[in-house]
Amino acid sequence: MNQKKPDRYVYPAVFTYYGPGKEIAVVFPDLNCATSGEDDEDALFSARELLGGRLALLEEDGVEIPAPSPLSEVRVEENERSVLVDVYMPSVRMANVNRSVNRTVTLPAWLNAAALERNMNFSQILQDALKERLNVGG
Repeated sequence: MNQKKPDRYVYPAVFTYYGPGKEIAVVFPDLNCATSGEDDEDALFSARELLGGRLALLEEDGVEIPAPSPLSEVRVEENERSVLVDVYMPSVRMANVNRSVNRTVTLPAWLNAAALERNMNFSQILQDALKERLNVGG
């Protein structure tokens, strides 16, 4: 049975401050992943991007997503702060659906030469042909 995926996830992250001019490390203890940023805003944006990407991969792979720890239970050192980071998954999922993938295509040499001579966009032509053959828009 297909279970509806949540639109929003909220996970605690630990921001570690190493001093002026140094990047801020960001760790998601529940998801065993980390990123960093140049300042608080950059670290938060990086954290949100990482969170969305990590959760999208877990969803895609059908892996059970661990429950987030309560913020009050996240232990931090003196140079660390615990922060809740949220991500809106519909936009992350849509970006993943529309991502491009590389495919290797084999063509006769004469056909490749003729197309190159006419500056044809192989990728666009293949996309158009596949859409037509599959009877899909987009």
